Amino acid sequence: MQLTTETFRDVIVAHAPEEMNHERAEPFVEFVTRLDPRNVVMDLDGTEILDSGGLESLLVAQRRLREDGGELKISTNNSTNRKILEITRLDDVFEVYASVIEAVKSYS
Repeated sequence: MQLTTETFRDVIVAHAPEEMNHERAEPFVEFVTRLDPRNVVMDLDGTEILDSGGLESLLVAQRRLREDGGELKISTNNSTNRKILEITRLDDVFEVYASVIEAVKSYS
């Protein structure tokens, strides 16, 4: 899996795929955990499908990044994805920001 990324100093912004599901979970985790630097903002604005497999992949990626001294934060202005994060209470697990700029700045 190859995601579009942007680098801002020591932070990488990765734009999540349109579908974050069980099929893409393992390749997603492998891609994200190979990023350097290890401070990652995952932009979910373009994600149309976010199921349990996608949510689990976010958790696994966060755990692995933390083991390597990094962090995974989420950026989304997509109301459906924000609601999914709220309902599953993952907004308590991840730092969730309304914009990529806010998420990147939070690393300062």
